[in-house]
Amino acid sequence: MSRRVSLVLLLSLFFVISVFARDYIPEFDIEIPEFKPVAYIALVIPGEDGQIHNLHSNEFFLESVRLTRLAEETFDYGDYDASASFAAEAIRYAELSDEYVAINLIAEARRLLDWADSNNIADRYPYAYSESRDFYDVSLIALSEEDYVVSIHSATNAIEILSALESGRVAPLPRQYTVRTWAVERDCLWNIAGYPWVYNDPWKWVELYDANLSRMPEPDNPDLIHPGMILDIPSIRGEDRQGMWDSNRIYERF
Repeated sequence: MSRRVSLVLLLSLFFVISVFARDYIPEFDIEIPEFKPVAYIALVIPGEDGQIHNLHSNEFFLESVRLTRLAEETFDYGDYDASASFAAEAIRYAELSDEYVAINLIAEARRLLDWADSNNIADRYPYAYSESRDFYDVSLIALSEEDYVVSIHSATNAIEILSALESGRVAPLPRQYTVRTWAVERDCLWNIAGYPWVYNDPWKWVELYDANLSRMPEPDNPDLIHPGMILDIPSIRGEDRQGMWDSNRIYERF
């Protein structure tokens, strides 16, 4: 096999392994040309034995790392046939590793959904539950289509939401909101009032207008608000509201 064919396979391998490692692998120092060593947060997943594992115990990934190193070594020695063979096998094991991660994450998301169903979470937190269910469904479809990147991302999002619910980390409704842009978020009093954690009803925009009249750039013009404005969200049903809205938190639906 030619040096060029071996080099193409190796470059493909370096891309697959480095991207996978960058996104999912902690504390692996893989010497790959033109890629910096990686040291990222561990992806923790439950195994079939019920114990918590990370990708250090993922045999497919570990084998792909071993084969990557062999591919590099044989390429440096000029044995391009062996290098190409090792590179092709390393890519195959990296893909199996993606599948392994996706399957385990989906299993954890399914466990959390079963917990949610048994605790009436859909009734208590309908918005968060619906969002997590949508992510879970997408992860299953992506897995069936062998799109492991989307499957892993979607299952992880589902787990993040459901774990917050399971641990009681759902935030109380926010008391204030910082206006974002119209161009991207389409923020206006109508749309803000319609957010699930505000009033879940755009017709309640008048409540926001009345409570923030003194802050309006033109008090007689409810259509004019500026990004960065802080709006108070008054309680209208005796609901508890605390703090500023945070896009990284999960809120109960109003």
